[in-house]
Amino acid sequence: MNAQFVVMGEKEIPASSTSAGCLIVNADDWGRDAATTDRIHECFEARVISSASAMVFMADSHRGAALAQQRGLDCGLHLNLTELFSAVDVPARLVERQQKIARYLRRNRFAPILFHPGLTDSFECVVAAQIEEFHRLYGAAPARIDGHHHMQLSANVLSQKLIPDGTIVRRNFSFQVGEKNWANRTYRKFRDRRLQQNYRVVDFLFNLQPIEPASRLQRIVSLSRHAVVELETHPVNVEEYGFLMRGGITALDDSLQIAPRFSLPLAPGSVARALPQTAVNG
Repeated sequence: MNAQFVVMGEKEIPASSTSAGCLIVNADDWGRDAATTDRIHECFEARVISSASAMVFMADSHRGAALAQQRGLDCGLHLNLTELFSAVDVPARLVERQQKIARYLRRNRFAPILFHPGLTDSFECVVAAQIEEFHRLYGAAPARIDGHHHMQLSANVLSQKLIPDGTIVRRNFSFQVGEKNWANRTYRKFRDRRLQQNYRVVDFLFNLQPIEPASRLQRIVSLSRHAVVELETHPVNVEEYGFLMRGGITALDDSLQIAPRFSLPLAPGSVARALPQTAVNG
C-alpha cells in the first residue's frame, strides 16, 4: 500500500485529507467469570488492549469491578440480554424478566430486529438495572455501552431509547465490498445512522477474528491511522489470547501504538461520513 494513501474498498483517500485516528482494542466479557476476567487482566497488564466491557450480575462482577478500579482499567458496560445472570444475589424478579428477554432474543436470528411490545417493561427494567448496577460497582454511570452478542442494537433497546443520549454505543461491524450482500449492508447502514442521531460511535468496528490471513488485520491497522477503529476481542478464546499476548497486533506495524483507553478523539463518524459508505461499512 502506498504510504500516502488509505485504501478504502475501491477508492483511495489521500492521508492528508483525514484527521489522525487511533486503534482501540476492547476486550469483552470482563466480570463474566474468574477465568475471563483473569485473561483480560493479563492482556491489560501487558498493554495489548485499551479497555474492557464489563458485565454485571455475573459470577465475577464484584471482583472484576474492584480489580478494574485498583488497576485503572477503562471499563464500559457490556449489556447482557441473552446470557442468564450467574451471580447469586440477583433479585428473583430481575432474573425472571431477563430470562423472558433472553428466550425471545435467542428464538431466531430475526428476533433482535423485531420490536416486541409485550416485553417493553421487561426491557426497560433489565437495561436500567444493569446501568444502575454498573454505577454502583464502578462509581459512575457507564460512558459507553455495548452488548453481549451485540444486543445493544436490538429493536426494543433502540426504539425505547433505553440508553442515555450522548453515550458511546458500539456500532455495527464494518465490512468491505463483497463481504456482505446489499440488503445486509443497507440495513446495517440504516441502524448506524440511527445510532448517530443520539449517540457517539467510532468510525469503524471490526472483530479480531479471523486472525488469518494477516493481510486483513494489516488493512485494519492501516485504517486506524486515519479513523477511529475499534477492534473487538475475547481473550478467553485461546487463539485470540495467544495472538494478543505475543504482540500480534503491534507486530503488524512497528510504529503502531494501541490507544491506552477507549476515547473518541475525532468528531463521531467524521471520517466515515467522508468516505464511501458502500466501500467499507455495512
